Amino acid sequence: MILAAGFGKRVHPLTTKAPKPLLKIGNETLLSNTLKFLELTGISEVIINVHYLGEQIVEYINNNKFNLSIKIVEEKDKILDTGGGVLNAIQYFSNEAFLIINPDTIWNLNYLEELNTMKKMFFEGKKKCLLLIVNKEKSFDKLFKGDFNFKNQLISRDNKDDLKYIYTGLQIIKPEAFFDMNEKIFSINRIWDKLIKNKELYAFKSNIDFLHVSTFDIYKNLLKKFKH
Repeated sequence: MILAAGFGKRVHPLTTKAPKPLLKIGNETLLSNTLKFLELTGISEVIINVHYLGEQIVEYINNNKFNLSIKIVEEKDKILDTGGGVLNAIQYFSNEAFLIINPDTIWNLNYLEELNTMKKMFFEGKKKCLLLIVNKEKSFDKLFKGDFNFKNQLISRDNKDDLKYIYTGLQIIKPEAFFDMNEKIFSINRIWDKLIKNKELYAFKSNIDFLHVSTFDIYKNLLKKFKH
């Protein structure tokens, strides 16, 4: 599942007339880069949730060819946030574990090996949720505050003033993680916090430099980087 419903407020004015996933870095949009990465992983079916300027994403998918079966789930009346958006689309995952990915990150071939390791960890360890995280020192955006701490594969939010790891925007999760959630609009952090409490939120540490379109200034700097 690709999360593509957000307003992209931190990259205004770029997103006043186009949704963030359609911003370009080099020759690719953030969305096409993510879809092509998923093609390379061997994934064949993709769900994309849309809300803000969602008709542009629908048109983009219809006008471009990807070797994927793509279903778009529209959040018509209200945006459902990251967790609510997944819960709204969870019916399409047939009770099987699935990948959630954010198009804001610039995914590349180096992530394939890490994802393969994650899949092995997830299925052999019978885990409920496994995140790909990275030390914030490897982030292109040096203003990123950390999301988590990490020890022995387990994630925590202890020592909140010194969180060293950032969520990269990629996770493998089982639908059952959402089963007792009765609200429609909520952040994925609600799911993670519940899993942390039960010592069920695991992570794999990435060693790849983390490039992520977080703000307008970072986007401009990434454009310069990809011109060289």
